Amino acid sequence: MTLGLALLRALKNHGAQEIFGIPGDFILPLFKQIEESRILPLHTLSHEPALGFAADAAARMHCGLGVMAVTYGAGALNVVNAVASAYAECSPLVILAGCPGEVEAHSGLVLHHQVRSIDSQLRIFSEITCDQVRLSNADTAPEDIARVLRNCREYSQPVLIEIPRDMTLQPMREVPVLPPRSFNAEAVAEAADEWLARIHAAKNPVMVVDVEVRRFGVEARVAELARRLQLPVLTTFMGRGLLAEDGVDLHGTYLGVAGAPETTALLDDSDLPVMLGAILSDSNFGVSAQRMDFRRALIAAHREVRVGHHMYHDIPLAALVEALLERIPPASGARRTLPPQPEYPRGLVADDTPLCAGDLSRALNDRILAHGPMNIVSDMGDCLFAAMELLPTPLVAPGYYATMGFGVPAGIGAQVATGERSLVLVGDGAFQMTGWELGNCPRLGLDPIVIVLNNQSWEMIRAFQTESQCAALGDWRFADMANVLGGRGHRVTTRKEFKTALDAAFAERGRFQLVEFMVPPGDSTPTLQRFSEGIRALRARAAVA
Repeated sequence: MTLGLALLRALKNHGAQEIFGIPGDFILPLFKQIEESRILPLHTLSHEPALGFAADAAARMHCGLGVMAVTYGAGALNVVNAVASAYAECSPLVILAGCPGEVEAHSGLVLHHQVRSIDSQLRIFSEITCDQVRLSNADTAPEDIARVLRNCREYSQPVLIEIPRDMTLQPMREVPVLPPRSFNAEAVAEAADEWLARIHAAKNPVMVVDVEVRRFGVEARVAELARRLQLPVLTTFMGRGLLAEDGVDLHGTYLGVAGAPETTALLDDSDLPVMLGAILSDSNFGVSAQRMDFRRALIAAHREVRVGHHMYHDIPLAALVEALLERIPPASGARRTLPPQPEYPRGLVADDTPLCAGDLSRALNDRILAHGPMNIVSDMGDCLFAAMELLPTPLVAPGYYATMGFGVPAGIGAQVATGERSLVLVGDGAFQMTGWELGNCPRLGLDPIVIVLNNQSWEMIRAFQTESQCAALGDWRFADMANVLGGRGHRVTTRKEFKTALDAAFAERGRFQLVEFMVPPGDSTPTLQRFSEGIRALRARAAVA
């Protein structure tokens, strides 16, 4: 077996289901083996950043490995931002990057795509991956690959595998699948007992779930834990969409000063937040009106379990959840009185009233009520705040790292991963970055529905600095371009036109649909308005203090 084939088989055995790639000379030998072996399907896009976003979304949707293949230097360094996003948001991404072979590396010449040294690529990626390897030795490569892929799965973060151009066809043994790392079962049991004692003693406990719940495949078990503990459940900003299909009474998304008061109070007034898989980031918790004291919380994330000042190291989230479930019989004890679930905007009146940003969530909630949850992919910007106003439904978005350009390629990746049509929410600024990847949809047999929230500006910038002139973008008339790219475009300015276009978009299969949702500059969703006002107030108080 060749090194290339063994690597592809190992990826599949570790949970990869597809590869997103763009060829280049240093990676061409591996591309040839990918195409000829058909071990994993290959999907090519137009620009490397889109590969990273597509592979990231695929990993999030099927809870396996996301894989991208790029050439040395110019290709790999073009995905740095997308890989950084995956690292920050705990997404298991494998970067297969070509690199020079032995003879080339020691030719005495500076090579094309080389930066400072042959190793510059490896050193750069060491900052944004949890493990790296260069497969320059076929004898040690099987164990190296096995280690790197296990780390990718167990830490749910990106890894880099460099394949020298002259190594792909070298004979190599099959790559083993290493067993999961062992953990201290006694420590897990002690942590679970300590958690339950705190939960039963608390007056107002609340469960807060975040992305690691999805990343480590424990969503259904966490839903069962919530039912047995009878706790109100909140998602974080980044974890929006979790448990949407698990029959849990979700009480909204914690948005601090930007959220509904009753939802915000659940966490701010709780004497015991129970945080599962939570990233303690500013976007998740920095919006609190008061500095949050995490010592009063139970926190399980990054293979650590916290109880006040007490820390348990190297405990997988899944192990803790199972230990808790073992100790709580179904429907045990008296039922807690849970607060009412939040109200969501709905009931779009399809008349000739000009559109406003708030109409987006109203129309989509009508659709969810009529037809059930759907896979939503959102970019960063006001479109993501619109997603916060939706009824519980699966959602993929860069809620913490907050990079723009994620939406369209991630929507492509999500449909590749699930086989289900994606609904993509994206602003006009982000669409200018990566929206042109839609031109690949006819060739790939994909038909996402893309709603471009077009206010002819970077409204997130304007929301925080209203006097900025640099936020203006102009009118690019994206709907007209959709038809040229092989899709169908709908440009809408009234509620009636939007309802008609949305119905038509869902009715037609086989080509992507782009609905250009026109709103005036300066208009934004109610959630973004509350968010920006709240952040400005927090900053003003901090400046006075």
